[in-house]
Amino acid sequence: MSDTPRPPGKIILLNGASSSGKSSLARAVQARIEEPFWHISIDHLRDSGVLPTARIRSGEFQWAAMRDAFFEGFEQSLLAYARCGNNLIVEHIMENRDWLLRLVRLLADEDVFFVGLHCDLAELERREIARGDRNVGDARRDYHQIHSYCLYDTELDSASPPETNADRLIAAWRSRTAPSAFQRLLAQAEPVADDSRIRPFR
Repeated sequence: MSDTPRPPGKIILLNGASSSGKSSLARAVQARIEEPFWHISIDHLRDSGVLPTARIRSGEFQWAAMRDAFFEGFEQSLLAYARCGNNLIVEHIMENRDWLLRLVRLLADEDVFFVGLHCDLAELERREIARGDRNVGDARRDYHQIHSYCLYDTELDSASPPETNADRLIAAWRSRTAPSAFQRLLAQAEPVADDSRIRPFR
């Protein structure tokens, strides 16, 4: 094992409503970007079987009692992955402002590129019904809420093909400058007297 310090990884964070196309965009970015990136999401964990899903569905375990710890653990894992040198494309839904600011504070010292993925409400609801694996109404709730308290490094419309949006995202990521959206969100939440925490991107 080398004694040379490993540089921390970079994070591309996608925020979009349920069924907005985050997974398709993440896969397209991963296939095009010039550095190796993981693609990671809550859905990956859920679908891998890490949760005792059958016992939650039976009512033996209460998901409401487990949910906060599950999501906070997922977020903490992102920091660990990045600090070990792994680049990440992360799908996440910022359900409320407190949730967003928790992640902003957690990743305050990391290279985070925050992307807002938008989708027309009628199309969101069409996709939600077509998928058949989402609670009907989640997309509408997200549409009216999750972007309202966010600042982004770039924003995309999922009416464009994922490949087109991936190229736009990568171009914006390559030309990113400080302060990032996360740095600006942190400054709004916790004003400081200097810019010592605003670091150039690696």
